[in-house]
Amino acid sequence: MARKDVFGSVLATAAPRSDARDVTGYAVRGASRSIMQSFEELSKGSIVDLDPRLVDGSFVADRLDASDQEYQELLAAVRDHGQDTPILVRPHPTNAGRYQTVFGHRRVKVAQQLGRPVRAVIKELGDRDHIIAQGQENTARANLSFIEKTLFAARILAQGHDADTVKAALATDDTTLSKMRSVSANVPDAVIHAIGPAKGTGRDRWWQLSKLLEMPADREKATEFVETAGFAAVDSDARFDLLFGHLNLPTNSAKGKSSVKTKTWSPRDRTVTAKITDTGRAFTLVLKSKEASRFGTFISENLEQLFRAFKDQETRSETGD
Repeated sequence: MARKDVFGSVLATAAPRSDARDVTGYAVRGASRSIMQSFEELSKGSIVDLDPRLVDGSFVADRLDASDQEYQELLAAVRDHGQDTPILVRPHPTNAGRYQTVFGHRRVKVAQQLGRPVRAVIKELGDRDHIIAQGQENTARANLSFIEKTLFAARILAQGHDADTVKAALATDDTTLSKMRSVSANVPDAVIHAIGPAKGTGRDRWWQLSKLLEMPADREKATEFVETAGFAAVDSDARFDLLFGHLNLPTNSAKGKSSVKTKTWSPRDRTVTAKITDTGRAFTLVLKSKEASRFGTFISENLEQLFRAFKDQETRSETGD
């Protein structure tokens, strides 16, 4: 993505007027105005090269672990083509000579791994402006999932900032913030981290999960379930679905510790790997490697025939043929 587009996306809802308003109805000032000045500096060539060893992370984390594939793609792009988009940092508020990342954490990590300087814009920002700039950039890129935004909001509030700061940083409204608070209050951190970023799972599904976990006994049951063998074998969204389905089991079917059966399969040429998870009520098949998409398409297009073959085999087994 071009430098102008990325930095401009942070200000997609902002204008340089003092009475400009974003989608939440709050006046655009503070971080948005500070960032606008940084963008003006960019056009004047104010990007600097920093030793990534001098750049610390933000004081408010905003991500769960990114997938290794996403990171490797970024690493390859920077290695082959250079760092197209600079990061934004501020002078570290307590450690002279160091810097604190406002946004661009993965680019810092890539620069460290490659042993290269990281291209950056340095801007003086207070804590609140830092938070808003960080949140707006990630929201503009649309690559934070709902649960990552929820954790970010909870950390902002835990540091003593108000709800208006959260809403400005995430361009969100009172209804969404209320649901975020319900999720962070009822879903244990251990469960959230076991599920992961769940990029395809939205606000309402997480809120429904939080309602299922209002009672301490249910939170304990969820914590036990995410520790069962095989839970981590499927992808993040599938882990959410497994837990949600488990908590929705009838009471008499959910007694005791659930058994999750897992196994893997690969052909001899190892061109595809299948991870299979069976909870008794949900059966998940996850395909990976270069043939995964085509093989998965073949399976989905032949489900009718496969199901008929299954039923025929069941019938023969019952009749003894």
